[in-house]
Amino acid sequence: MNKFLNGYFFNPSKGNLVLEQVIQEIFRYMEEKPDKFYDIIVGCDSSSEENPQFPVVIVALRTGEGGRFFLKRINYKNNPEKKFYNRHQRILEEVLLSCELALCLREFLAQEIKKREKEKLNYQFRYIHADVGENGGTKDMIKEVVGLIRGNGFEPKIKPEACVASIVADRFT
Repeated sequence: MNKFLNGYFFNPSKGNLVLEQVIQEIFRYMEEKPDKFYDIIVGCDSSSEENPQFPVVIVALRTGEGGRFFLKRINYKNNPEKKFYNRHQRILEEVLLSCELALCLREFLAQEIKKREKEKLNYQFRYIHADVGENGGTKDMIKEVVGLIRGNGFEPKIKPEACVASIVADRFT
């Protein structure tokens, strides 16, 4: 069962929302200023312990004017089979969670667009931000992470351009 269809996403203004409500909030936000361009982006980070938390984030960015975020914490504390003994395992789990959420979100967005055929909203949903970069201990993983994201049909962004993972999600590790 998809872990993003159960439970809640947190938004500082709206509180806890199920995924359907997150979609409605994203569209409400875009409808406020339909002449603006929007990027919908997914990213994830993790804490560096053996049983880390994985804050997975959806961000709706209004170009030049900030945005809204929705966060779901995934943890495996009650699952002894899911332990992460090194950075490589944690980073791969971050990317897998981001891809899983992005695929689910893409399906929900497509359904909502069909309902709103007459609305002309200017947005794209193509990026997944990954918390890897040319500097530091994750540089050896860039090709692997980029390939995983592209293999799921999205375009990767890595640090320093991966603000959804390295800044927004990072605040909630």
